[in-house]
Amino acid sequence: MAADTHCPYCALQCAMTLTPTDAAAAPVAPGAAPPAPVTVAGRDFPTNRGGLCKKGWTSAELLAAPSRLTAPLVRDADGALRETTWDAVLDLVAGRLRDIRSQHGADAVGVFGGGGLTNEKAYLLGKFARLALGTSRIDYNGRYCMSSAAAAGNRAFGIDRGLPFPLTDLDDAETILLLGTNVAETMPPFIGHLAGAQAAGGLVVVDPRRTATARLTDDGQGLHVQPAPGTDLMLLLGLAHVVIAERLVDDRYVAARTTGLAALRRSVAQWWPERVQSVTGVPASTVRAIARRLASGGRTYVLTGRGVEQHVDGTDTATAAINLALLLGLPGRPGSGYGTLTGQGNGQGGREHGQKCDQLPGYRKITDPAARAHVARVWGVTPSHIPGPGLPAIELLGSLGRPDGVRALLVHGSNLVVSSPNVADVRRGIERLDLLVVCDFVLSETAALADVVLPVLQWAEEEGTMTNLEGRVIRRRPALAPPAGARDELWLMHELARRLGSTARFDTDPEAVFEELRLASEGGIADYSGIDYAMLDDGAEAYWPYPRGGTGTPRLFADRFHHDDGLARLVAVAPRTGARPAPSPDELTLVTGRLLEHYQSGAQTRRVPELLGAQPEARAAIHPATAARLGIADDEAVEVANERGRVRCRARLTTDIRPDAVFLPFHYGDEQAANLLTPDAVDPISSMPEFKTNLVRVTRLVEAGADS
Repeated sequence: MAADTHCPYCALQCAMTLTPTDAAAAPVAPGAAPPAPVTVAGRDFPTNRGGLCKKGWTSAELLAAPSRLTAPLVRDADGALRETTWDAVLDLVAGRLRDIRSQHGADAVGVFGGGGLTNEKAYLLGKFARLALGTSRIDYNGRYCMSSAAAAGNRAFGIDRGLPFPLTDLDDAETILLLGTNVAETMPPFIGHLAGAQAAGGLVVVDPRRTATARLTDDGQGLHVQPAPGTDLMLLLGLAHVVIAERLVDDRYVAARTTGLAALRRSVAQWWPERVQSVTGVPASTVRAIARRLASGGRTYVLTGRGVEQHVDGTDTATAAINLALLLGLPGRPGSGYGTLTGQGNGQGGREHGQKCDQLPGYRKITDPAARAHVARVWGVTPSHIPGPGLPAIELLGSLGRPDGVRALLVHGSNLVVSSPNVADVRRGIERLDLLVVCDFVLSETAALADVVLPVLQWAEEEGTMTNLEGRVIRRRPALAPPAGARDELWLMHELARRLGSTARFDTDPEAVFEELRLASEGGIADYSGIDYAMLDDGAEAYWPYPRGGTGTPRLFADRFHHDDGLARLVAVAPRTGARPAPSPDELTLVTGRLLEHYQSGAQTRRVPELLGAQPEARAAIHPATAARLGIADDEAVEVANERGRVRCRARLTTDIRPDAVFLPFHYGDEQAANLLTPDAVDPISSMPEFKTNLVRVTRLVEAGADS
């Protein structure tokens, strides 16, 4: 029977219908990939309108991948991973966890989650860590993705919802400022919502690369602005300077709905357009033209992505974008707004219900006594049973195997040794662990290092909910039965909690878990208490906050912001001295990012033949002038290196990159892992790592057999 569900990849959560086939009965030729067990059809939904990208259309192929894990694996005395039974492996894991907690304390056990987990899994994982394990040491890979945008949103608005309006609101826009996002490749159906701004000549794309998204501005449809990497903050300060200096501020809005204008005015005074030009390379005339276009009074949106957020000053940069939007009176105004584009499939819901080290369900602060009391009542414990705040991802990983650090780590939905910064150090930390348990459906690079690998379900086999980039809660439905040896993570947590002697409730039914999540979130910022499976199955549009007995909130900020006084905060920010060292003449700035064909660490998409065939390896994108200076020809082997590590790949010469930069995709592992080169320096507010602007040297490699 066909199942209406959503794509397993990005936060656009495109709707699709999966129809089972008789693939299991079909003969498979030797060496050929088995046929997919379901067919994929695009389904009409506001975000995708029936369309899918290449990843979505091929998503069913992963369900039949020969590399699918179908039995638990345990590393034996010879160092090999061997199949075992579920009872044996769960007894082993529970016993090891008890021993480690007994010897080193509860915080010696860590949990690392993921932004692709369903709401039910993310919620129960936070509860499992804090009650069954008794540890505060839980965080997740959303720390690498949305944390700076979330911190900026909370600081300015008192709430963090990526898009505070439905995506379809963009359709009628006259001007859209896109900062640091390549939606044409990361979420292609999104570009249909840019057509109105393109037709009006008002699509402004800020990116140091001439990406597929930047090319959408061609032929008079807008403007591509190509600042030097790491200078987005200064560009935004310059735009705010022009808005204030030329009296383009929406004075009535700012006076009635914000606070902090005086300090903001002082902070941007020194960023006149000519100074901005000297730092960013963006002509002063262009800075003025963009500011005037944004203030033209039309339907205007400012949208940010990871390119301006994955920095040591990412929170301040996102804040500068919010300041600009507030000066123009955009947030909460019909037909205009500010938003940030969530990346991972459940990046929004995954950060709301307890995976983050400082949060409890409903986006509650774990340090808030009232929040602790509320959640404790739902969980049937006293507040003292809930541990306090833990460590954000980078600190958590830095503690692996160290005295008073994490000795055992449970990983759910994340590929740490590809996606984490300073990968070599993370690998060394994993080697120091007493126990690494990885839940996955393929043997990812991280799973290959584990002591125990637990095979779990894929998206087309599981029930649950996701929350897309608009804050809309949607249903994930199964289309087929999982392999006999795979298990749902809800069941895993139930079984481990029982073996650990926990008396807390750990349901295995997703709907029952969601009902508990509703109670735990009630009254919180991310209130889901008015949502249930029945209404979602009936097609209701459920945007949180959705309180019990109330209605959803597709558009935030119409009347007030979420601070107690109802006002938004204009927060003065400034570049920090020494945040980034200046490059030497032989250094380039490394920019990392995504490709159309791959997703996140590539653990899934590199196992789809069509996607891997299109992009089988990492390639370093270099400007031809830079390549000529370095003696590098197109498709030649190169080494991209710095003091942390080295990546060996082939060069791709393109004028789409600035001459002072080199681009590497982050979807590959082993010696092509871009994060071998990124540091574990973090934003002091969000703990977001610096992924985008690191200094490297690129050299030509002489391959064996090549002419000298």
